[in-house]
Amino acid sequence: MTDDSAIAPRTRALELFDGPVTDEGLRRYLDGIPGVDAVGLEQRASALGARSIKKESKARAIDTIISMIDLTTLEGADTPGKVRSLVGKAMTPDSTDPGCPRPAAVCVYGDMVPVAIDALGTAHSEISVAAVATAFPSGRASLRVKLADTADAVAAGADEIDMVIDRGAFLSGRYAQVFDEIVAVKRACRRDDGSFAHLKVILETGELNTYDNVRRASWLAILAGADFIKTSTGKVSPAATLPVTLLMLEVVRDWHRLTGERVGVKPAGGIRTSKDAIKFIVTVAETCGEDWLTPELFRFGASSLLNDMLLQRQKLATGHYSGPDYVTID
Repeated sequence: MTDDSAIAPRTRALELFDGPVTDEGLRRYLDGIPGVDAVGLEQRASALGARSIKKESKARAIDTIISMIDLTTLEGADTPGKVRSLVGKAMTPDSTDPGCPRPAAVCVYGDMVPVAIDALGTAHSEISVAAVATAFPSGRASLRVKLADTADAVAAGADEIDMVIDRGAFLSGRYAQVFDEIVAVKRACRRDDGSFAHLKVILETGELNTYDNVRRASWLAILAGADFIKTSTGKVSPAATLPVTLLMLEVVRDWHRLTGERVGVKPAGGIRTSKDAIKFIVTVAETCGEDWLTPELFRFGASSLLNDMLLQRQKLATGHYSGPDYVTID
């Protein structure tokens, strides 16, 4: 992937709405997107969430979910020791079962990227390191600071960058500012070899107030070059709800139909049990198709979800639940 790919979103946006990338041009395009039928969206999410899965399908679903987890620690009190412990859990989720799949990534603050990479060793070829950037979680910083934050994480070896949009700019209608920042951050994801770290764009849907805003923000992020659109930082409530995730999945489905390009979705925050996680992958399969049931196109941002998945996995294998000391305390 060359540096031209970082500029491609602007050209693509110009082609789609036939005008300059300005607040007025973006507003005209985004406001032309049909409004969300909130009742219909919530009813469909409820119906999908009520689907039952047979035992043999549940075992496959659990392994699929584990492989999609971004195992996360994003606390001000994070230490190198805590990050190494997180990496150890990712490398060996279940010490009694070497066949247990590994999570897709570990997600940490940028300054902890070198610690995570060192702890992963050769497992880094299988488990990615994601770093939050752009003044996570508030996004309240100058563009210069946001780009430096991103560049530092990429230089340290981060495979993926989870950036936050400026929700204040978006809610004020300054769409071009949000667009330009995403394009600039995408460009800052460029590595020395010319390839790019994958960019996940966090919308912080709990602060966007309406489904219509979530839909517009999703389209805006994709237009600007997001590889993934992500619901939340996990620091704001509500975080990853099923209706919001369904809405974002509908956007990436429609984008794929329009352009042939696949964009990923990452719900993050509040997904703690296998019962909840299964609702999400049923929604993925029914909305975008089974092609999206891969870590390349769907992730869960979570810290404690893996524990419940491991307990449920052993229950299917042995017929009984393990004791509370079977999994680590997060």
